[in-house]
Amino acid sequence: MNVPLQSYSANEPAWTGLDPPQILTLLCLFLTLSRLCSRMSFGTAGLRAPMGAGFNRINDLTVIQSTQGLFSYLSRYFADLSSRGVVVGFDTRGQEESGCSSQRLAKLTAAVMLSRDVPVHLFSTFVPTPYVPYAVKKLGAAAGVMITASHNPKEDNGYKVYWCNSAQIGSPHDKEILLNIEEQLEPWSASCWDERLVESSSLRTNPLTQINSCYMEELASLCFHRDLNSSCPLRFVHSSFHGVGHVFVQQAFKTFGFAPPIPVPEQKDPDPNFSSVRCPNPEEGESVLRLSLLLAEKENATVVLATDPDADRLAVAEKSDRCGWKVFTGNELAALLGWWMFFNWKENHPDPADTEGVYMLATTVSSKILQAFARMEGFHFEETLPGFKWIGNRIHELSKTGHSVIFAFEESIGFLCGSMVPEKDGVSSAAVVAEMAAYLHNKNLSLNQQLHNIYRTYGYHVAETSYVICNDPPTIQKIFNRIRNFDGERSYPKMCGGVRIIHVRDATTGYDSSQPDLRSVLPVSRSSQMITFTLQNGVVATLRTSGTEPKIKYYTEFCAAPGKSDVSSLEEELRKITTALLDDFLEPERNNLIRRCV
Repeated sequence: MNVPLQSYSANEPAWTGLDPPQILTLLCLFLTLSRLCSRMSFGTAGLRAPMGAGFNRINDLTVIQSTQGLFSYLSRYFADLSSRGVVVGFDTRGQEESGCSSQRLAKLTAAVMLSRDVPVHLFSTFVPTPYVPYAVKKLGAAAGVMITASHNPKEDNGYKVYWCNSAQIGSPHDKEILLNIEEQLEPWSASCWDERLVESSSLRTNPLTQINSCYMEELASLCFHRDLNSSCPLRFVHSSFHGVGHVFVQQAFKTFGFAPPIPVPEQKDPDPNFSSVRCPNPEEGESVLRLSLLLAEKENATVVLATDPDADRLAVAEKSDRCGWKVFTGNELAALLGWWMFFNWKENHPDPADTEGVYMLATTVSSKILQAFARMEGFHFEETLPGFKWIGNRIHELSKTGHSVIFAFEESIGFLCGSMVPEKDGVSSAAVVAEMAAYLHNKNLSLNQQLHNIYRTYGYHVAETSYVICNDPPTIQKIFNRIRNFDGERSYPKMCGGVRIIHVRDATTGYDSSQPDLRSVLPVSRSSQMITFTLQNGVVATLRTSGTEPKIKYYTEFCAAPGKSDVSSLEEELRKITTALLDDFLEPERNNLIRRCV
């Protein structure tokens, strides 16, 4: 095809004047190049991409390459790799047409390790994501790999790596592993492609029974009121969103002394197509919880629990006294769970001096409610960058100095009660929420009533969280460059919604106007975009790119002082700021951004 591209202007499409076959050829060339000219990189949840052909897709070859790179790095880092081994788990994802499934990719991951005489603890069936880091801890493994794309669309899959401390890998390990992957692109041998190796190798073990037993036994340490649970009149509905959660949540309820929750029949069994929901993310709220809420109405259940497909996140809804359902946001659930965990911790540690060793953690885009708790109750609170890998690694660091993290969360419905495993955990959180609801019911309180009690004590924290979709990375770069030069070169915006911005923190560049040296206390993360604005009226607003999806997320929160209870005026003021943040800074129409459909 002879296409004189130089004859077109920069503003003229390259296909101007071409006939349909030429346009089709050009598109095919573009699609081929887009798949072959870049590779995946570790984001907030490991490697994640659509399943399909290409070096920037999840497929047999890229998983083999990733595992070869992982082995190469581990073998240099751990002299005892051949005795420690690695843990491998998988969720229920798969593509019927290609045969690519999480189970197959997990077997190929195991085959690569086995071909190098590394013991592999490969789960025989699908498991919740937190089971992999939990197994790393219990078995003393060098690392763990979980094949999952969590709540992403059905087309996606992922490769999540955990270090020997059970936390997701961070710097420098992620960068070093990527370098090793690029040095190991040629599959070593035919054994790397042979998923049957997991059935014949003596180095492969199945840790399912041991790990499940240990997990449920340790989970009992989070149960504080078993006597109330066994006689609880409340009924619970659970949806596993076509994923792994059903069996494990049922067992968790049994561990806490509850009758099993009522499963949503259409969503109980694994289905890689997620047939009954428009998207498999319970964070989307009432629209994706429709079947759960209908079943709860039919069964006269009070509380609905929904775990995402890999059971590391939890959504909760409660029947309202007036009518309808209250679907809690991640920030609201964190207020409840944070209160509950500290309430029970205090019951067992009456000496006020003991609070000196207690921590709670949250990502910086999450609600500041735990900070309000900490100020009043005397324990420690810290923020991390977005992504539970930052929380997990901070938990490990604090444990080395004798400190205890009793609760941690990220606003995207990711919670960790206690410190069983340094990863968000929907299974344990579901049981803890059920017990909290049972306890409050015994006090003639609902979850929502207790939430308002918390806000009256510690101050109302009114938040809005949403996103726009942008499938064009250069546009995202242009948007954030404009914000960094909003009022002239290297000058951030000075106003938002008519309110003065008093501080700006740019985690991408490391700038923080609130610090004497203008350097951010949080680690610099140049691979993603994140800018936070603190306004004169107390609102904190953040714009950031997602680490797993083509989204720009925005977060706003009004942190009111205790006693300020005019919630409607707080919400109205926050709504004005949020609208201005979206319209003035992101400019959705000009930049062809797709607004969230609710």
